[in-house]
Amino acid sequence: MKPIISSIEIENRIIVAKYQRLMVGAKLVLVEKASGRRLTETVTRITSQVPLGALRIRLPDPIAPGTYFLKAINGHGADAAQSADFEIS
Repeated sequence: MKPIISSIEIENRIIVAKYQRLMVGAKLVLVEKASGRRLTETVTRITSQVPLGALRIRLPDPIAPGTYFLKAINGHGADAAQSADFEIS
């Protein structure tokens, strides 16, 4: 079964991302859609042994408004999942 990022909520510059079937050691990173640039200052690592849950990512002040998505990278460095696009204002 394929890992997924099932939902994204944004409030007060905090992203809450719910995921399923992502294993411990996987990373979530914010990606700017227009450029494809990964924003390394937003990398969050999954530390839970349970393969489902939610992560909170605080957005640094310099993050510009625009369209973004989250990308999950497994422990081997391969792309595992991608969220739907969302807007940051």
